[in-house]
Amino acid sequence: MTTDTLVRANLVRDTRNVLVRELKPTLRDPFTQIFSLLQPLVFLGLFAPLLVGGSGQSAAETLQWFVPGVLVMIVLFGTGATGSNLQYEMMTGSHERTLVAPLARSSLLIGRALKEIAPIVVQALIIVLIAWPFGFTINPLGLLAGLVLLAVFGVGLGSLSYALALGTKDREWLFWGVQQSLIFPLLILSGMLLPLDEGPAWMRVVASVNPVNWVVQAERALFAGDFADTAVAWGWVSAGVVAIVGLLVGIRAIRRSS
Repeated sequence: MTTDTLVRANLVRDTRNVLVRELKPTLRDPFTQIFSLLQPLVFLGLFAPLLVGGSGQSAAETLQWFVPGVLVMIVLFGTGATGSNLQYEMMTGSHERTLVAPLARSSLLIGRALKEIAPIVVQALIIVLIAWPFGFTINPLGLLAGLVLLAVFGVGLGSLSYALALGTKDREWLFWGVQQSLIFPLLILSGMLLPLDEGPAWMRVVASVNPVNWVVQAERALFAGDFADTAVAWGWVSAGVVAIVGLLVGIRAIRRSS
């Protein structure tokens, strides 16, 4: 076995070990994940009726437009805040102990990032099942592709969140300041809550380079079964770029961590 092959095998093994370690608290306390659905459920229950009344469309048509955006919202708020868990580990000394463990440094980041896939899929399925009786149409292949797209996007955002936590070590206020300053503009300029078609020209221009906007549009097309929509391709490109950049930045940050 060559040295490169051995290194890759060790990385896969270490990543799996970190992933299992990170998943155990989630499996032991699934109610935490359910409680984290409170915010998207509030938007679904209170904001959707306002959209129905304002648009003049049926509840089914409104949900078909709105629910995919809520699923992206779960990823945006959920994975965007995961770095706070790493900050807690750094404050308690747990992170320092993992750094001296016989593990590849990059596996500490990749394993944590992959862990975000499980809650994303579970929470997204719960939201879809809740909306289904009210007229939301589920395309099975579109649902599967949409979940994979959310997972890829979530891995990238989670990695960036961990990188931010490492960069703001011992300054929790700075982590939340930067996180909140980025999350809400990305949310508003994604069109997940309100259409941007009638917005100012500058807002539409900014939205056109917002990766969250393309992921939202791709999710809407996938759930409608419109796989040929160009928004689907742009959504995959956007999610892929976020995932690659997030992992590269996160791995670099974890390797320089002390």
